[in-house]
Amino acid sequence: MKVLVVGSGGREHAIGRALVTAANVELFTAPGNPGTAAIGENLPVPAEDIAGIVAAARSIPVDLVVPGPEAPLVAGLADALAEAGIPCAGPGASAARLEGSKAFTRALTEAAGVPSPAFRVVERVADLDRALGAFTSPPVVKADGLAGGKGVFLPETIEGCRDAAESLLTGRLGGAGSRVVLEERLFGVEASWFHACRGTEVVPLPHAMDYKRLYEGEEGPNTGGMGAVSPNPMVGGDLEGTIRQQIVLPTLRRLQREGTTFRGFLFSGLMVTAAGPMLLEYNVRLGDPETQAVLPRLLDGAFLEVCAWVSGMTDAKPRIAFDERAACAVVLATEGYPDAPRTGDAIQIADGLETESRWLIHGGTRREGDDLYTAGGRVGAVVARGAALDEARRSAYDGVRLVQWPGMTHRTDIGLIRDA
Repeated sequence: MKVLVVGSGGREHAIGRALVTAANVELFTAPGNPGTAAIGENLPVPAEDIAGIVAAARSIPVDLVVPGPEAPLVAGLADALAEAGIPCAGPGASAARLEGSKAFTRALTEAAGVPSPAFRVVERVADLDRALGAFTSPPVVKADGLAGGKGVFLPETIEGCRDAAESLLTGRLGGAGSRVVLEERLFGVEASWFHACRGTEVVPLPHAMDYKRLYEGEEGPNTGGMGAVSPNPMVGGDLEGTIRQQIVLPTLRRLQREGTTFRGFLFSGLMVTAAGPMLLEYNVRLGDPETQAVLPRLLDGAFLEVCAWVSGMTDAKPRIAFDERAACAVVLATEGYPDAPRTGDAIQIADGLETESRWLIHGGTRREGDDLYTAGGRVGAVVARGAALDEARRSAYDGVRLVQWPGMTHRTDIGLIRDA
């Protein structure tokens, strides 16, 4: 089977690795990175070039497209592929609004009765004070549109919330912030849950915990993610059943009622509170860096089976078994990340990093001849499996010590059990 993965980051490298565990898979990635080049063929087509992706998929031709990032999905990649008769493991633009517009999601999930924080949507600076007055403590401030992981702010004062919201409404993130969602700030344990969805049918994938803040102890600015572990050590019992019944299925049914069918991967960002799980956000694709920790816990060939099902290539709903081993992914970032990442530094990798249970996932890297250089804020992640989380964590950090470049930074607490 010929499969085209769309994207160039660590998530796409992890997706490619999972796909080629199936027999007889020929992998293509557009545009890819040095990691994906080592397991398949990279195509010089940007992920946002929808016409170019469709043309490349036709010319090969591929049997299946697996999109990584959200922007092409929100822009209609799956719809364009459907018109060309090419199966896609991702939702059409109408369903992708679950990530493309936080205001849309809040309205839809409110109508569906999904447990969620109280919220207000603001489109004018003049309306901010009235909206903020609805909260008894500082709310979370979110840009409505896609902001590459940089659109969420957690000020500690109401005045700070007003400043953050006003900066968005006046152009800080361009069109992504032209509408602002204010949300009640929830407290508890954050969890990332993944479901493969086809209409109102779902298949659960392993859950994860991610680490969004730049510094240890959840301090500093929000980032795209500084690491992840799977399974999430802070949740247990049949929480997946509760999430599926109270959050995921009501959302899918409401979409269906409004004429939209979801096909692809639904990432539920949750806060597990004393009152139960509550929805923080949806992503309409696999997360980064959660994917790096989640997919290694699927048995060989299982991810391709799931992708084929959600895309409509096969009709038999897959029954997925998980590898019981834990996985830990530690993100390696450049100096200045996330605001002003420095790039162009030579990366040194010592012998012994890659083993059966540990490997390097490439994100923002580029290769010149035999030399590897930093090319993005999050350069990559060292991923390790272990019988338990502490073993996976130790192995991952042993691997981190074998990677070096000037100014390399990473958190030291990925996988440490912390109090709820």
